[in-house]
Amino acid sequence: MNTYTHINDFDFDLPSDLIAQYPPTVRGTSRLLVAPCNQPIQDKQFTDFIDYFESGDVLVMNNTQVIKARLFGQKATGGKIETLIERILDEHTAWVHLKSSKSPKAGSRLIFNDKIEAECLGRHGELFILQFSGSLNVYEILEQYGQMPLPPYIERLPDDDDASRYQTVYSKEQGAVAAPTAGLHFTDEILQQLQKKGVILQEVTLHVGAGTFQPVRVENIKDHKMHFERYFVPQSVVDCIQHAQENGKKVCAVGTTSLRALEAASLSGSLKAGSGDTDIFITPGFQFRTADMLLTNFHLPKSTLLMLVSAFAGYDKIRHIYQHAIEQQYRFFSYGDAMLLYRK
Repeated sequence: MNTYTHINDFDFDLPSDLIAQYPPTVRGTSRLLVAPCNQPIQDKQFTDFIDYFESGDVLVMNNTQVIKARLFGQKATGGKIETLIERILDEHTAWVHLKSSKSPKAGSRLIFNDKIEAECLGRHGELFILQFSGSLNVYEILEQYGQMPLPPYIERLPDDDDASRYQTVYSKEQGAVAAPTAGLHFTDEILQQLQKKGVILQEVTLHVGAGTFQPVRVENIKDHKMHFERYFVPQSVVDCIQHAQENGKKVCAVGTTSLRALEAASLSGSLKAGSGDTDIFITPGFQFRTADMLLTNFHLPKSTLLMLVSAFAGYDKIRHIYQHAIEQQYRFFSYGDAMLLYRK
């Protein structure tokens, strides 16, 4: 049995013109590929999503909110820097990814937008620890001076639309530096229609980190070290899912981030409420305990997210789905189209 552990097992050729550079003009008008078990692929519109659910099914969404995490500035010595906040630790301190010609040393002074000063306190692994001075806290600084952290494959600067479109309509818990993109397809109206049908909407939180875009740099994927992300699964979600499972209802995770939160909270054998950091790495062979269905976008070649969906729906099935999606000109990645997967 092939266990698919080599990085090249997760490679595919993607025409660059299928990488969505902008969201659809109207939210909720994306295409939807549906891949039921042992049945042909169905090409649908996202508005058809509702048809695949019945009363009592549970939809679990990630309510994290993307912060304007990218800041531009310079070192006191004049060299240009670009930072991407990874995690806000307290009102004035954050872990950041930092790009500059020469890494700043502990004690270095950094200036952003000619107004905001920060001191580099040192390193936390690959991240830098910055302490911001002044009356504004980190969230306020980012809101005033930060830029929406669009992914590296979107080859343009963020515009005014991205402030709302790179954010789900139900986002509320500040802390992500990348959007939980499967949720971008939902409108308030679609959510209301689901509720009207008796589908139960539940929310977890997983603050998506910039590590979600980090390439896998090892040949054997078992040697890859996942980044940590903060998550929170409330007791009300656990109770709701338990009730649904006892009654033979389906549990659908909206996005790989919701799925990772649920499965991280289920590693003991059953779903438990709680919060913490997770570096769960889901690859083929993983035993899923909570989610039956997964709504997700199309992912990058050789990415940990492609490994996750291969584990969920089956390796061969995903190869077939991606080939079909490319032939049918689906739009890929964050602002692209969606697919609804069933657990194999």
